[in-house]
Amino acid sequence: MNCKQLNSIGLKEVLAALGHLPARQNEKEAWYPNPFASENQASFKIDKQKNVWYLFSEGIGGTTTDFIQKYYNTSVKGALAWASEQNFSSFHQQTKPLKPSSNYHIDRIMDIAHPNLILYLHERGLTEKVYPFIKELWFTIENKQLYAVGFKNRSDGWELRNAFYKGALNKKDITTLTLLPENESINTNITSKEARQKVAVFEGFTDALSFIEMQTSFHGDLLVLNSVAMIQRAIDVLIPYSEISLFLDNDKSGRDCTNMILKSFPHAKDFSHLYSNQKDLNQYLIEKKQRKAFPAQNARNAPKNEAGNAEQQEDCNKETRRIKKGARRRM
Repeated sequence: MNCKQLNSIGLKEVLAALGHLPARQNEKEAWYPNPFASENQASFKIDKQKNVWYLFSEGIGGTTTDFIQKYYNTSVKGALAWASEQNFSSFHQQTKPLKPSSNYHIDRIMDIAHPNLILYLHERGLTEKVYPFIKELWFTIENKQLYAVGFKNRSDGWELRNAFYKGALNKKDITTLTLLPENESINTNITSKEARQKVAVFEGFTDALSFIEMQTSFHGDLLVLNSVAMIQRAIDVLIPYSEISLFLDNDKSGRDCTNMILKSFPHAKDFSHLYSNQKDLNQYLIEKKQRKAFPAQNARNAPKNEAGNAEQQEDCNKETRRIKKGARRRM
């Protein structure tokens, strides 16, 4: 990513990803409380058409790159590095036009079968239990064929992951799906009319799959952001729910999203403390399975060690008897 690409990302989307919503807006501009300091008045303005900002309380302004530099007190290099790790829909739409005539197309969509993908999922702590919620996608980009685990969103877009690739195809959006008792049915990308009372919210789909892997009695809906830039869409979808459980990441963007949801829905509950020592729920699952595997490994090794100790003890006993027998003869 370069500065030109970064400046093409909508400032409104960047601010939303960082947890800042406009106090008021119209078709041409949006006003925010100062994102750099605590102020009650909305002194920060975005020109939507030009995609630039101006902070009246300090008399400064600039581009998206300028904003990120000031927000994180970093250099241009630091701003570009931060933005490269995000997944902004406006940047994605501009850099990867998804038309039939583009250098991209999906070749096959199938059930998970490739050994490398099965191994990748296993390394993420995921088993066959999550297979009904994902697909194996074969796709071509720039005449190069790739395959990855695919997770579909409600706009027919795909989040893609394998051991060496992280990306997305088609339009960015949230994913919604329903878990029913004993998985008697799976309804993906439900509409608001089908919304139930209970929902669990995740940032990425591996976290949602980790929840499915661990849960034994949850019956309700799952909502996956697929990008923190989708937070406002998620808030709109969460309105009908009376029970909202949050399992977002333990980093700044995750906490910002959590605080935004809690501000809109005071009855929501944050469960990130359950994995406070890990970045996210998937990392918690991985470490949990590793801890469980170590005692099992030690248990398997125990008989061998005991057998070895017994053999050594018997050798010592034989040597003791030999020495005693020789001593009696000399006497």
